[in-house]
Amino acid sequence: MASGLFDRAGSADLRRQGFRFVLAGGIVFATYVMTTTILAEVIGIPFEVSLAMGFALAIVTHFSLQRLFVWRLAAAFALPLHHQLARYLAVAGFQYGMTAAITATLPKTLGVSPEVVYLPTVILLSATNFLILRSRIFHPIDPVHE
Repeated sequence: MASGLFDRAGSADLRRQGFRFVLAGGIVFATYVMTTTILAEVIGIPFEVSLAMGFALAIVTHFSLQRLFVWRLAAAFALPLHHQLARYLAVAGFQYGMTAAITATLPKTLGVSPEVVYLPTVILLSATNFLILRSRIFHPIDPVHE
């Protein structure tokens, strides 16, 4: 019986984290896409430069929201801040590299604008981050009492 209660409690925690992750992701997504698109389409900065600037602003916003809002147990993190930041930046660097490579190659191949490829790429890569952030970066010392 206790394991059934634990399973439901663990599932509820996962749903709450998932909800906060999606909410934070929406904020970051809007920041990333709006910054990149406005810089590229309205101001006329080359897309690759706009992408880097949008990504930089999004990364600061994302890390802050993940640490302070999504995975709220700051006192119970298994990793200290500097280790979290190092791992986070490694994941973010990989994500940026993939996004840049995909938006630099697929639009020409498909004959579409970079934005058409960019949006699905951001969504797909963001979806994988939940598991990585939860299990490798912002995980608690004792995952049973998350």
